[in-house]
Amino acid sequence: MDSGLVIQGVIVGLILAVPVGPLSLICIQRTLSFGRLHGICSGIGITAADSVYAVVAFLGLAAVSGFIMAYEVPLRIFAGLVLIAVGARIVFFLPPEREDRSGKESYGRDILSMAAIAIANPMTLVFLMVTLPGYGFVFGGASLLSAALFVAGFISGSAVWWVLLCGTLGSFRERISDRNLALINRVSGLFIICIGAIMILSPILALTGITGP
Repeated sequence: MDSGLVIQGVIVGLILAVPVGPLSLICIQRTLSFGRLHGICSGIGITAADSVYAVVAFLGLAAVSGFIMAYEVPLRIFAGLVLIAVGARIVFFLPPEREDRSGKESYGRDILSMAAIAIANPMTLVFLMVTLPGYGFVFGGASLLSAALFVAGFISGSAVWWVLLCGTLGSFRERISDRNLALINRVSGLFIICIGAIMILSPILALTGITGP
């Protein structure tokens, strides 16, 4: 067993998961609103989608990656629309009563909804295809065993981050007042809407030949 591949997978998984972006904000919002397990499950959904891209990038599956990149624009527009819808829902979301709601929402829906948003973002594949060569990986020359070891590490690194992040935030959940939680929802929701709008507009502007100053 090549432990080096597992360790490298952990590193890449952390590099991809740690930066705070719109998906991270959704996980944070769900943690504060519904409990740590909902945040963790949402993070696991992101990890699952990113792992698919990790396999594609690691094995150098030209057909799959070519298909994804060929439909990059519609995929990004779809992801942007979903982010706008999710952001709007968060903006107008009323904080629940201070009761345990952890079992009143579907964990499966948390996982599937975040996986759908994450898989619709082809920029994850671009990131991995740029990052992996830096670790000495050669596309198309890896075995299934090597890919399995790398992806196992990738999943571990990403999952550990979501458990630590959402678990820690969940510990402070009861200390946040309803008013502050509503403010957090509005700010994070507006940020997610802006990111969604950028995801929609940037490929459209690129296709029409409109560039900034």
